[in-house]
Amino acid sequence: MIILNGGSSSGKTSIARSLQALLPDPWLSFSIDDFVEALPERMLSSDAGIQFAPGGAVSVGADFRTLEAAWMAGIAATARAGAHVVIDDVFLGGAASQQRWEQALGELDILWVGVRCNPEAAAQREGRRANRTAGMAAQQAETVHEGVRYDLELDTANTGSADCARTIAERLS
Repeated sequence: MIILNGGSSSGKTSIARSLQALLPDPWLSFSIDDFVEALPERMLSSDAGIQFAPGGAVSVGADFRTLEAAWMAGIAATARAGAHVVIDDVFLGGAASQQRWEQALGELDILWVGVRCNPEAAAQREGRRANRTAGMAAQQAETVHEGVRYDLELDTANTGSADCARTIAERLS
């Protein structure tokens, strides 16, 4: 199992896609963006769900956390059933987010990958994406890494997704 953590627009999804193309075995890719898109519409702007504030701040509530725990447990079950899985996540809570994954995944082998991108480069990428709240990328660029332990860290501001995927694949060997 590979977990990619980085701020919005840091390049996690591109790395996950590159990994799927590069690795010899099939890997499933699950993204926090997919999870958010699966939420009921009413949870996309409620205290209990997830809120995107002007300036890029993101806050989540109790119902979001309950569904997130179920999503994580489902992914863990998929991995326990034998599937190779790569996760693309944004650890809004830093170390606490990593702990939630550790609890859900238990004994599974995990490669923890920090996907770093400086705030300026992330903001430029964000500006080219219509589905992002302005300011989110710069705000998350460093905070999502606070207190998180990694096996490998990548700098996507200076390295392309294919090269990052090759580095991860080498680490898996």
